Amino acid sequence: MNSIVKTPWHLWVVGVLSLLWSGFAVTDYTMTNMKNMWWLRDFAQLTPEQIAYFDTFPGWATAAWAFGVWGAFAGSLLLLLRSRHAVTAFIVSLAGLAVSTFSQFGLSSVDPTELFGPGPMWTTLVIWVIAIALLYYARRQTAAGVLR
Repeated sequence: MNSIVKTPWHLWVVGVLSLLWSGFAVTDYTMTNMKNMWWLRDFAQLTPEQIAYFDTFPGWATAAWAFGVWGAFAGSLLLLLRSRHAVTAFIVSLAGLAVSTFSQFGLSSVDPTELFGPGPMWTTLVIWVIAIALLYYARRQTAAGVLR
């Protein structure tokens, strides 16, 4: 006999907040890679040197960034749809984040902290904490039978 597990209220809160969070990341990725000057210059208030920094990313690093942000966005949608595949999407997102972080802080010829200050380091740390928390949450909800 199949038992139906009621959707807990916190799934909607976590799902909507994670969708907003990852939606911003998808917007940033898209606008940065489309070189939208309103986004880069006016909204993010980047200098020409900071904008040029993004042109130094190799294709594989940009692809990893895409997997990171789009994986999180898909995971958030799948969480709201109560799909166990949210776990897989969050794993893909973490893999993209790992490669992106390594590229940005380990392989880049430009030290992002010299160009941007400590912001990228702290932002990346916050992103890691949230990404790990979302994966943990999705796994717990799958184990509880909430995600099917």
